[in-house]
Amino acid sequence: MKLKKIAGLIPLLYATSAAAIEPFVVKDIRVEGIQRTEAGTVFSYLPVKVGETLDDEHATAAIRALFATGFFKDVRLEVEQGVLIVLVHERPAIASVEIEGVKDFPKDQLRDNLKLIGLGEGRIFDKSALDKSEQELKRQYVARGKYGVTVNTTVTELERNRVAINFNVVEGEVSKIKQINVIGNHAYSESELRDMMKLDTDNWMSWFSKSDQYSKQKLSADLETLRSFYLDAGYMEFSIDSTQVFITPDKKDIYITINLTEGAKYTVSDIKFAGPENILPHEQMRKLVMIKPGDTFSRKELTASSTQIAERLGDDGYAFANVNAVPDLDKEKHQAAFTFMVDPGQRVYVRRINIAGNTKTRDMVIRREFRQMEGEWFSGGKAKKSKQRVDRLDYFSEVNIETNAVTGTNDQLDVALSVKEKNTGDFSVGAGVSSGEGLVLSTAITERNLFGSGNYLSTQINTSKVNQVYSVSYTNPYYTEDGMSRGFDLYKRDTNTTNTAVSQYNSSTLGAGVRYGVPIGDEDTIHYGLSAEQTSLTLAPISPQRFIDYVKLFGANTTNLLGTVGWSSDNRDSAIYTTEGATRRAFAELSLPVSNQRYYKLTYQHQQFYPVSRELTLMLNGEGGLAGGYGGMPLPFFKNFYAGGTGSVRGYEPSSLGPRDSLNNALGGTKRIVGNAEMLFPVPFMPKEKSVRMSVFADAGTVFGPDNAIAEATGLRYSAGVAMTWISPVGPLKVSMGKALNSKPNDKLQKFQFQLGSIF
Repeated sequence: MKLKKIAGLIPLLYATSAAAIEPFVVKDIRVEGIQRTEAGTVFSYLPVKVGETLDDEHATAAIRALFATGFFKDVRLEVEQGVLIVLVHERPAIASVEIEGVKDFPKDQLRDNLKLIGLGEGRIFDKSALDKSEQELKRQYVARGKYGVTVNTTVTELERNRVAINFNVVEGEVSKIKQINVIGNHAYSESELRDMMKLDTDNWMSWFSKSDQYSKQKLSADLETLRSFYLDAGYMEFSIDSTQVFITPDKKDIYITINLTEGAKYTVSDIKFAGPENILPHEQMRKLVMIKPGDTFSRKELTASSTQIAERLGDDGYAFANVNAVPDLDKEKHQAAFTFMVDPGQRVYVRRINIAGNTKTRDMVIRREFRQMEGEWFSGGKAKKSKQRVDRLDYFSEVNIETNAVTGTNDQLDVALSVKEKNTGDFSVGAGVSSGEGLVLSTAITERNLFGSGNYLSTQINTSKVNQVYSVSYTNPYYTEDGMSRGFDLYKRDTNTTNTAVSQYNSSTLGAGVRYGVPIGDEDTIHYGLSAEQTSLTLAPISPQRFIDYVKLFGANTTNLLGTVGWSSDNRDSAIYTTEGATRRAFAELSLPVSNQRYYKLTYQHQQFYPVSRELTLMLNGEGGLAGGYGGMPLPFFKNFYAGGTGSVRGYEPSSLGPRDSLNNALGGTKRIVGNAEMLFPVPFMPKEKSVRMSVFADAGTVFGPDNAIAEATGLRYSAGVAMTWISPVGPLKVSMGKALNSKPNDKLQKFQFQLGSIF
């Protein structure tokens, strides 16, 4: 019986010896057949040493262990006069891996992926790894919709027990969705439901959107979209019963069938609350609930209501509050009553704030942005605001905040903020193009986080046919511990209005100043500063008479000491892809009495964003400006307001609106009014791309002369059109196609306007 057992077990382990081993004392061990494997490796797997007794159990274990290494394809044990002989036949080594016929993927990337599976040059050849590699290659192509891909593998034996592996791939064509069927829908048509899906049949934009290429991930996302749509529309019993995906035998066409059950539409009959009222009264909770009795059920609003109650409790220190809405269904009346089960948990305070990942930025630069403090009750709102403020520093590519319970206590937690540093220093040499200023050349050296201190230093040179600016700026955002900022500016600005819509003159201004910012809240700041400017003017023979009279009165060189004061507020959700919030700015500039001139300039801007839907955002912008002289002196003409073009009223040439001279060039004015209404939306077929955005707009605006009269040339002008903004790698690109709606005969129109790069 013992002989039969071993004889059956050994073949199972791919050994060639079929005879049972009689127990014996091992006098010596000899390994034969190895070429690359060290003898010590074989010895380490043997369960018996010299001087010990080898029996059937140990022999079987030894064979198993040696096969498990993957180094050998045959193992035998023999005995010769007390010497244990281990005969092995090594698996071949992989000499090369070649991939042919691949176009969709970089070959080097595929080779790296095969190495992770265990198939690479120098590795031991394993047939299972080869089979797995074939399947992985096919999976990569199937994920791209190429279901007809074929992978043929050839293994060629070479000298010195090596093999060469060759993958011959025939990629085939992308399988296209031929038909999508939705079965079981009654409340909504099939076309309505299919419009919500990303997958689609072949259409004129399929080459760009790839919507006709099937993938399991896309289908899962579409099914979730349908589920969310129905649940948000009141269909609480909605279910997707099955999905069938059929591929034709030639692997070219795909047919998708979705079977669903809508169920009845439910309304909310009652809202109740269960939980302690002494922490947050139920009436206050009710104000946070977005869904009311009589409303159609919406999972989105129900989830948002639970989140708002939990966040409100979190603001009072109940960081681990649990809020669940429990339904009570009346299936006959198709009504649902909900009870919000509120468990606030234990109130906790912050023991410690830990910061990690800041290899350059100093801890204090991050900590001073925190509104959540150590030793105080935890506030979810303060923690969120702290994360936002750190994120707005723009020093980090990632900012994450977590709360961790303190072991051994139930009333403490630690706040952990982790960041990932990014480059904050930039050296750029670039060019921009503007339909108003022509070619703009620029170079800049900027460090937004100087030596990790949070200070800002920038040196810039920008040139165009209209403006040339040379500037150096330095800002310490925390000049005081309370968050007061201080900055210094040194600049030279040259203006040449030749070949523009503006009356001709040249000016060269050299200035220097100091400025301060005083925060009066998380979103509001008061600004004030003092600067000195020296301006030199040069007139052309065709300059208007009022410019000539001004130079005769005050001279070609003027010096001004300017005082500035302003206020700004910004509560936008994003500075790049804004969907809600507002910015407000008020600014006043006054030349002090010690100056050669006496003038003031007042400006105000209010920009509001309203989320109309998930993809539509309404932006309303209003700007006003008022300027003039005092002490019997006029406003310097080079301080006039201008309007027209990108940034004010599109469809008209830049700075062309308002009073004009005898050559029909703009003189500018002492009052400025601009209004814009813009509906922002993603670019079609690129809904998730945040760097590009389109809009339809309506603009209005003009400037008025110093006589307070609205002459024909200074009347309000209106325009409408479409625009696109793209935050491109070489700078912001703004393109608009505007049509003037009430232009006058002498107006200068410009339908297509664009601006590439930052124009100063």
